[in-house]
Amino acid sequence: MSENTATETTTGITKNDGPAPRVLTDRELSQLLRQQQFGVLASVRSTGHPHLSTVLYDWNAEERVVRISSTADRLKVRQLRRDPHTSLHVSGPDVWSFAVAEGKAEIVDPADGAAPDEQPMPDRRVVILIRVSRLYGTALDIPAQD
Repeated sequence: MSENTATETTTGITKNDGPAPRVLTDRELSQLLRQQQFGVLASVRSTGHPHLSTVLYDWNAEERVVRISSTADRLKVRQLRRDPHTSLHVSGPDVWSFAVAEGKAEIVDPADGAAPDEQPMPDRRVVILIRVSRLYGTALDIPAQD
C-alpha cells in the first residue's frame, strides 16, 4: 500500500497528498499506444449517448492511424457509419496512466465494390480506420521508496 493519503478539506473536496499525474508527450503517447493491444472504442449512439466497446487495435505512429478489425453488422460499425466521431482509450501500467486517440473513423469494407444484388456474407470483416487528429493522456510517476 502507498503511504499517500487522501484527505477531505472543509469544502468537501478531496485532496491527495501524493504526486499528481503528468501530461504525456506525443512520443510517450505513441509508445503507450504501441505497447498495448486492447483499448476501449467510443462511438456515438443515435440518442447522443456514448457506446463503449473493448477492441483489439493496431497503431501506426507514422500515419497517425488506428486500425480495428470488426464485422460489418456490429453496432459500433453502424454507429461510426452514421457519425464518424470516435475516441480510443488505452490504459497504461497504472490507473492514472492512459492515452486517448481522437479522430474520425472510416469504414473500409471490401464489399463496397460488390454488385448491388450480391448478398453480404455473414461475419463479413471490415476495417475501422481512425485518422487521429488529437492525442492526449497522462502518467503517474511515483518516486521510488526507500
